[in-house]
Amino acid sequence: MASFRQRGGKWQARVLRNGYPDQTKTFETKADAEKWARALESEIDKGQFVNVNEAQRTNLGDVIARYLAEVTPTMKGATEDTIRLKAMMRKPIARWSMANLSAARIAAYRDERLKEVSGGTVIRELAYLSAIINHARREWGINVPNPVQMVRKPQSPQARSRVLTDEEVSKLLQALEPTGRRSHWTKPAVQLAVTTAMRRGELLSLRWEHVDLQGRTVFLPDTKNGDSRTVGVSTASNAQLNLNARGSNAAHQP
Repeated sequence: MASFRQRGGKWQARVLRNGYPDQTKTFETKADAEKWARALESEIDKGQFVNVNEAQRTNLGDVIARYLAEVTPTMKGATEDTIRLKAMMRKPIARWSMANLSAARIAAYRDERLKEVSGGTVIRELAYLSAIINHARREWGINVPNPVQMVRKPQSPQARSRVLTDEEVSKLLQALEPTGRRSHWTKPAVQLAVTTAMRRGELLSLRWEHVDLQGRTVFLPDTKNGDSRTVGVSTASNAQLNLNARGSNAAHQP
């Protein structure tokens, strides 16, 4: 049942139905209020009603903040994801309510970002937004469609096809020789990256118990896709690891 009352020169409509949350909205005229109430009651009668009150009260920035607090810490790339999402929260789009976050506004955000960063970065940001909105819909009662799914993605950048030449690798490793300010781990880490294509997270999570110096392999128990794998190590990288292993053992000698 709908009721109407005038407040401060405007009309407030209220729809009450058993089993449904109260719905209220304010209009300039009584006719508009009655039209809204009739349409809402019709949706309820047909079983098509969707409560958007929470979506109207919550802006995108609020959703990103909650995602950062509850979901991001459980993910492997939490540190980098936190930096990217906090930057996104400072963008004007974060101030829009979830109910008003349309495909047109997502497209405008895409176009503005393309003036600042690469297409690949924008693709990743849109993927973040889509995942966050889907999570909010499934878990937090934010009853809105996902506008990101209706927006054209930028063209994917071409995959890199160039690799460092032997001369470039030599110059790079020469520049990474340990100094008073540079760690002796930097050079072997770069050697491993160049010869094995290991990701940064994989390199930084290496432990000596996973390194087989005699077999010249490194075991990665937890990679980006969740699988383990064993990586072969070049002769030069293995020799450098041997030197660092002896140095590490010496440092722990009493």
